[in-house]
Amino acid sequence: MNDVLKVIVDGLWRQGDKSLAVRLVAENGEPLPAWQPGAHIDVHLPCGIIRQYSLTGTSASRESYLICVAKESASRGGSQYVHETLRPGQTLLISPPRNLFPLHDADHVLLLAAGVGLTPLYAMALHLEAVGTSFTLHYYVKSRASAAFLRELSRPLKNGVCLIHCSDEGESARHGLNNVISAPGGQERLYACGPAGFMTAATEIATAKGWPQAWLHSEAFQPVLSPAIEDNTQTFTVTLASSGEKWPVPGDKTIAQVLIENGVDVPLSCEMGICGACLTPVIDGVVDHRDTVQSEAEKSAARQYIALCCSRSRSENLLIDL
Repeated sequence: MNDVLKVIVDGLWRQGDKSLAVRLVAENGEPLPAWQPGAHIDVHLPCGIIRQYSLTGTSASRESYLICVAKESASRGGSQYVHETLRPGQTLLISPPRNLFPLHDADHVLLLAAGVGLTPLYAMALHLEAVGTSFTLHYYVKSRASAAFLRELSRPLKNGVCLIHCSDEGESARHGLNNVISAPGGQERLYACGPAGFMTAATEIATAKGWPQAWLHSEAFQPVLSPAIEDNTQTFTVTLASSGEKWPVPGDKTIAQVLIENGVDVPLSCEMGICGACLTPVIDGVVDHRDTVQSEAEKSAARQYIALCCSRSRSENLLIDL
């Protein structure tokens, strides 16, 4: 297996009543690859699946990586395995860090987190505090008992403010986002991470208040569903540029599934369009984008990429660079 690192689970501990922090160290004892806030790793779990988890905590040290995994009631196996089976001392394979959600220079940074969406933003907050950049973190949870890194976020800060909003205390995101997002002043950036509805609301409010799209950044932990995604009845043809081979893609299969069935190697990971592992250049055809890893600007750019695990084609034929 190429481009993977062997790590050992060095510690497991609770973060709130729903999340589990996991510390990973290199099996060979050497420093791990450097990373910046917003980065994530692919974790190859022994149960045979691969999941993406944002790195959190401080990015200054290379002695260990820290991830935080929420127990999902609708788990497809990843969070369930971490919470119920993973133990200290186990060896795991992980990818080097990838960053699709990087911090940009700004005079002030507004961080908006909901649920487990805190993980990359907590790393951003620690970094901004360390480098002296002004920031405000708003963290929305159902209850104080479910908040991760509660003790750490409650410590006094020199350059930022961390505010925790609990739904059971009358401070839900639905009612609070409009108040915490104000018109931008100076060179500001807004980062949102959490459920799709939370990020959509944050983006819509910020846009209405005059935030330029270039100053808005978000990362999804689950696919954004829309009515169009349910319309998979149209069959189209996918063609490989390298060989000219072509196959029909029926409504009940993804492009990735069809390619794999025909012996084509596809770099799958999340299989939900949120990690970018299977993004492939498109040479000809009209893409029906259904991923959340690409921005709207990227989806409308002249150079098109398609997420083979979830996106489809609006044209009868799709020629991809494979």
